[in-house]
Amino acid sequence: MGSPKVRPALERLGQDIRNARLRRSIAVADLALRSGTSASSIARLEKGDPGVAIGTLADVLVVLGLVERLADLIDVRKDDLGLALSSERLPQRGKSFATRVRKQKAKSEPTRALDDVVDPDGASF
Repeated sequence: MGSPKVRPALERLGQDIRNARLRRSIAVADLALRSGTSASSIARLEKGDPGVAIGTLADVLVVLGLVERLADLIDVRKDDLGLALSSERLPQRGKSFATRVRKQKAKSEPTRALDDVVDPDGASF
């Protein structure tokens, strides 16, 4: 692990999983059986071992009824820094759809001779 912030975060996650398991009165062996893993993997997960697979975490969260929390882990709507950086890169002025269509149409149409556009009486079409 590179960052010193990772270890405490994983330990807190493991403790939260342990507390959720205990609140539901589920033994480690039962949680392991229901989630399709070993009791030692559950123990490692609850200790915050970084080597436990994320799939194991997901399976445990399913058994605990908390799998929706995994999907919310990196919710882009709650990513304040990402949203701020994204808004900085927005164009100052947006172009309308009609403008884009007109430009595409102008590129695709062959240029017409001036005689085709102006009539001898001076009216243009």
